[in-house]
Amino acid sequence: MTMRLNRPAPVGLSGLSMRRRATDVTVRVLVTGAVALAVIPLAWLVFTLVERGIGPVLDIEWWTQSERYGGAANAIIGTLVQTAIAAVVAVPLGVLVAVYLVEYAADAEPGTWRARLVRVTTFMVDVLSGVPSIVAALFVYAVWRTTLDLPRSGFAVALALVLLMIPLVVRATEEMLKVVPAELREASLALGVPKWKTILRIVLPTALSGIITGIMLAIARVMGESAPVLILVGSTRAMNVNPFEGNQQSLPLMMLQEYNKGPSGFETVWGAALTLVIAVAIVYGLSRVLARFTGTMNGKS
Repeated sequence: MTMRLNRPAPVGLSGLSMRRRATDVTVRVLVTGAVALAVIPLAWLVFTLVERGIGPVLDIEWWTQSERYGGAANAIIGTLVQTAIAAVVAVPLGVLVAVYLVEYAADAEPGTWRARLVRVTTFMVDVLSGVPSIVAALFVYAVWRTTLDLPRSGFAVALALVLLMIPLVVRATEEMLKVVPAELREASLALGVPKWKTILRIVLPTALSGIITGIMLAIARVMGESAPVLILVGSTRAMNVNPFEGNQQSLPLMMLQEYNKGPSGFETVWGAALTLVIAVAIVYGLSRVLARFTGTMNGKS
């Protein structure tokens, strides 16, 4: 005798399931539309930038000659020198401040000077995060030129860029340090390892890939600032690799000067803009490579 299992008949979608499906489709359409609204203008911007600026960039003299001879090498080198000085100063300061806020602030007892220092430091980082670049440039000008009576130079520009970079580095490093599991710290401390060595050998290497990415993005962020170069340094069509003496050209300053010439300088403006975008893209690409490399090394260790 054959037994038959009574299987329930297929039931159609209920009203609740239909509403959920309609809601899911609606949200997908809205999200896709939002992505399109963000990507389409960006793609149009990149296309326009490449179309109008590719001419000067493809000329080898653009990269090897100074403005005096029809190139942009002096502006490129000035931008790299000023950004490099700012990074050398801002990166160690930003990382150390973030380490203090994340690793040592929790040990500060309320009402003590350490607790007040943590509050003041956090407040100052928040304030610097919202300071416009022109305000940072005016502050450096007031100290550098008015108070100390020192000449305008590329180094003064680098000091203004430091003020803009530090909060970016601090915030990026803070977020990466907070991601490190507390169990790693506790295990290291339980073995008798000092806290400073735990931070140096365990915490920082674990968060290194994210920290590097944040640092590179901060560098890319300040490379195109125009307010500091307008206020703190003079322009020159000649090559100057010394940021402590004389005028020093940069790509943002070059773009502003060529734009003031009218239509005759627009091609150079687009070329300088495309060069700046290429430099930012290279920095971002290096950040991805370094982040992946450090992540791989940490995984092997």
